[in-house]
Amino acid sequence: MLTAWVEQLLGYASGALEAIRANEHYPALMVWARAEGADHCGGRLDMAQALAPLIWNQTPLKRRGFDCEPLAEPHRDEPCWCDSGRSYRDCCARVEMPSGVPEHLMWMLSLREWRGETLKGALASDKAPAQALLEAGIVSAESGHNGRAQQILESLFADARDWTALEDQIEPAFEILVDLYQERGFLRKRSTLLERVIEHGPDFLKGAALERRCLMHLDSGDLASARDAFQSAQRTLPNSPSLAYIEAMVLLHEGNVGMARQRAAFWWRRLARQHNLDADQLDFIAELADDPQAALAEQVIHSEDELAGPLTALQALLHTHLRPPRLALERSPEGGLLYTPSSREQSLYDNWLTACEIEIDEDAALGFLGDPWTTAPQWLQALCANPEWIDSPKVVQSLTLALASRFGSLPWMVDTFFTPLVARYNGWLTQLEDEGGTFSWHDGDNATLLRTGLALVIGMERGAGSSARALAQRLLALDEEDSLGLRELVIDQLLREGHDEQVLDVSQEAPEDPSMLGVQMGRVLALYRLSRHDDAIEILEQVCAANPYIVQMLCAERPRPARLGVDMPESGSRAEAWQYRQLMRDQWLASPGALAWLSRQSCVASSRPA
Repeated sequence: MLTAWVEQLLGYASGALEAIRANEHYPALMVWARAEGADHCGGRLDMAQALAPLIWNQTPLKRRGFDCEPLAEPHRDEPCWCDSGRSYRDCCARVEMPSGVPEHLMWMLSLREWRGETLKGALASDKAPAQALLEAGIVSAESGHNGRAQQILESLFADARDWTALEDQIEPAFEILVDLYQERGFLRKRSTLLERVIEHGPDFLKGAALERRCLMHLDSGDLASARDAFQSAQRTLPNSPSLAYIEAMVLLHEGNVGMARQRAAFWWRRLARQHNLDADQLDFIAELADDPQAALAEQVIHSEDELAGPLTALQALLHTHLRPPRLALERSPEGGLLYTPSSREQSLYDNWLTACEIEIDEDAALGFLGDPWTTAPQWLQALCANPEWIDSPKVVQSLTLALASRFGSLPWMVDTFFTPLVARYNGWLTQLEDEGGTFSWHDGDNATLLRTGLALVIGMERGAGSSARALAQRLLALDEEDSLGLRELVIDQLLREGHDEQVLDVSQEAPEDPSMLGVQMGRVLALYRLSRHDDAIEILEQVCAANPYIVQMLCAERPRPARLGVDMPESGSRAEAWQYRQLMRDQWLASPGALAWLSRQSCVASSRPA
């Protein structure tokens, strides 16, 4: 009953608004209400007439500078305000509404309708109710009008607003606006909003901003900054339920599954004493305490209704379909191995491509000529209906790249998708190793298998670093040219595992190129840990000459961030130094005295300011 009323009310209000905008005077609305209003009220003319004054009273008028022009409600014996000629008590006062009319309804509908200068003027007037701004922003975002949604929600964060008084609206608006900035590429605006909220916002909003900053640092791989942001959020809102799963995420990124389970159990005991906590939240924290990786993976899979079923079916398929067919391999005149798809493998890939519609970018190490997730429901369903497709390495390549692009930064997704794919891929890798010889990116269709391996390494790196490193080393042994740039990843992982001598072995296999920042800085750190400081300084001076930003960027407590684009940062640039800091500063911090030693070296004086 209430749902039907809401639909009737929205239909009536939309029609009434159109009539008002055509002639911003009350009589024109009453003409419409008698002529067409009953069609939106189940044929009830009395309700159509009774609604019109209520709607009019809350409608902002352009001719009045976005003020309303409310009518005074008549006394019972006075003429009714619907101009029926009867007394109020015998007319509109007798009509019972199924529910009230929200006070912000017409402002919300107006904000959805206005364009250009009119919308700017309405927002600048500061007369729109906060709830109308929030709902209009949500509706605009859900309907794909992201620019309008951003413009509307930004007005909630104007300097004149009292954020404390807007708690019910400002926090959801903040979350949506940050997502809009991310989606539309307004990263500077996102950063400015976060900094402003953290510095000036009330605690409930500051805590939300710190939690969001923590998640952003996790996404970029800056674990040290992520933990700092988490601890600040914990000090700001110590009883926030969302901190329970954010801490689990931080710990899983740090590779500490056992501690993630213990801390989730702590949070469950603490929050269970709060009687106002949502039961579903408490149940989820209990699931985190039992198995944090599985709980977070299930949450990710079910985060979008359209993908939940197909992703669950894919998970089941990958865990039951493991043994791959043998590859047809040939030899080049130089003795290297060549892979060329068989006619069956190519036919399976053609069927996949019909469902996916997005091709691999053959000129890139990783990537598609489009976004595969725009067609994900159809290709996921088609793949699960045709499991033989994953007999084709080109299908496995596309699937692995798609999964890595969406889930590769989430360590709790490793066992869900990447572990079974690695088990399958290992069958092909073992065959290549048994055949012997080099396996060059540029020969035959070898890039298909090497690109798949790189995507699997990326997918495994955060959740199963040792397994990712082992796979990367096997690929390095096959592809001596290191076409995939895996050596740097192997060095990073060896540093995290404390294998400093192995870091030197792997790095010395690389060309003597100071511009290979990750490799050379890995050597510097390993040599420092091994107390071979003179050797470390010799390499460091070469690195500083190639990238004058690196030392101060790494040593500074709070350097100005550099914007990272889609492509790899240019060698020797500030962006390259910033990217290295994000990925590896935690290892320098974990090495006692390393940053202090680094800051004292003579090459720092010639480095440019961070």
